[in-house]
Amino acid sequence: MFLVALSVGAFGSPLTKRAVTLPPLNGKADYQIGGPYTPASDVLVVTRDNTASPVASKYNICYINAFQTQPDAASFWQSSANAGLLLHKASGALFEDPDWPGEYFLDTRTDANRQAIATIINGWIDSCQAKGFNAIEPDNLDTFTRSNNLLTAADNLALAKLFTDHAHSIGLAVAQKNTGGDLGSTGKSTVGFDFAVAEECQEYEECDSYTDVYGDNIIEIEYTDNGIAAWNSACSARGSSISVIYRDRDVVPSGDSAYHYQEC
Repeated sequence: MFLVALSVGAFGSPLTKRAVTLPPLNGKADYQIGGPYTPASDVLVVTRDNTASPVASKYNICYINAFQTQPDAASFWQSSANAGLLLHKASGALFEDPDWPGEYFLDTRTDANRQAIATIINGWIDSCQAKGFNAIEPDNLDTFTRSNNLLTAADNLALAKLFTDHAHSIGLAVAQKNTGGDLGSTGKSTVGFDFAVAEECQEYEECDSYTDVYGDNIIEIEYTDNGIAAWNSACSARGSSISVIYRDRDVVPSGDSAYHYQEC
């Protein structure tokens, strides 16, 4: 599927949007952000971290942690040049993700910060495009829901618009990662997201918030630590229309004893 348009919105100047290709509808997907490995021959869509390379003859999605830091990037974000881009609590301590130790929220509250963060993220997006990825998956859009009201949806969306416009200008599609229940259609209509990657939407009973906006342009991931019932229900409800994946929480590579992968 191809989309051609102008990226125009409330958060920035229009950028020409080149033709972008969306993932094949209901194309069997594999989610490899915890480490790359050779996918099964019938897999059509592969998601990998931006530090990895895409897979030939597949639709490749480039994962970017766009609203908080990766544990192995602490020195980069805490350098003198970038330390002001991190969110601090009133105590002065960095705001650490309560669920992912070692990951710190980015401070999206000012236009200057958003522009500086986007400059960094857009460089990573350029690298994804140069490697041959077809799309990007910017993660942790929902930090505003976990920031004790320090961050807002409007500011996170304004940042998302900056790198979505950039990705579109170089021919990459952009996924809305999670946050469906909090944003409704706003992510698509305001930011310009093209499709969705939804984690645990069956577990949290919010899959309709994605299908209502993106139809079947969705990849769903349920996790083994929630038990298989949610995945079975997801397969029954949507497995004939979209790719629904059942993966281990840390999405480790095949060959690791904790690896698990199933797809409806």
